[in-house]
Amino acid sequence: MMKRIGILGGGQLGRMLALAGLPLGLRFSAIEPADDPPVKALAEHLPYAYDDLAGLELLADNVDMVTYEFENVALATAEYLEKRVPVFPSSKALMISQERFMEKEFFSDLGIPTTEYYPIDSIDDCSNAKIVTGLPAVLKTRRFGYDGKGQVIVHSVEEIRDSFTRFNGVPLILEQKINFTRELSIIAARSRNGETAFYPLMENVHKNGILLTSRAPARHVAHEMASLAKEYAAKLLDGLDYVGVLAIEFFEVNGKLIANEFAPRVHNSGHWTIDGACTSQFENHLRAILDLPLGNTDLRSFSAMVNLIGEIPDLAPVLKIPDTHVHLYDKEPRPSRKLGHVTVCGDSPDAIDKKLEQLMELIIPVY
Repeated sequence: MMKRIGILGGGQLGRMLALAGLPLGLRFSAIEPADDPPVKALAEHLPYAYDDLAGLELLADNVDMVTYEFENVALATAEYLEKRVPVFPSSKALMISQERFMEKEFFSDLGIPTTEYYPIDSIDDCSNAKIVTGLPAVLKTRRFGYDGKGQVIVHSVEEIRDSFTRFNGVPLILEQKINFTRELSIIAARSRNGETAFYPLMENVHKNGILLTSRAPARHVAHEMASLAKEYAAKLLDGLDYVGVLAIEFFEVNGKLIANEFAPRVHNSGHWTIDGACTSQFENHLRAILDLPLGNTDLRSFSAMVNLIGEIPDLAPVLKIPDTHVHLYDKEPRPSRKLGHVTVCGDSPDAIDKKLEQLMELIIPVY
């Protein structure tokens, strides 16, 4: 029997979920307040706000289950839907990922290494925070920050206090600023029956707080580090009783992994899996929530993904690069907006280096 999946959000992740699900005979309905979202061409578009009860009721009445494509959905929305229809991942995963202090505490409770941190709820907390984390440090809002938003580097207690005032007294967290070698991430999946699957560690580069490139597998990864990444991901999946795909972002520090944050959804750093893995993260997310066997996560080739941000370059020279794949999201250009991505595949890390160099010459000028 055909299944209909509800999606909270209508952006590019919802679009790619639908692209992965249509060959499986799935149908989709997406709540998205924007008039013309990327998912619209592939799913029933329900133009309601995420907290509009009429829209939520309409969604729940017409789908078999609900998932989401971004983690800033109001917790109350997920909890409301859970009373009417299965929601994957659960509201628990959403709640923890939305609150940075809670997320750090959860990592610590599971034995997953993370940076030193301290919650700031008042001016009086600013001096204590310095003692725990040292300075300089990274001050972040505890909720609703992404792509570098809602955070600032501070060098003194005075700067912490000034920032607390500038952020209008919302709850903050001060995190130790660490000198890391590189940023890494792992994508993992867990099905409703507890089956798990893991993609290899990926190496990520950010620009202006936004992901620029991801390459898989990450270069020069020791076996112990790769095993630890899977171990940490497994602890998180089991600790949350998680269903679906998630991503954990790490810093590599002196050959060790330090967890930064996790995302309870398919993730930008895993977009290369569409072209470079036996099963994409999007298909595996759908398999997981439908309780189907998870797909093979082995690599088909070495791969690297580059985000197209703000503008789309001339595609003709991009597509002249062998084994290059362009994915556009049907979004209007504007500064700092993710409009698509390009994946290059090759038979060796050196081949990827060469293709990335060619690609970046064509793309960087539009940033």
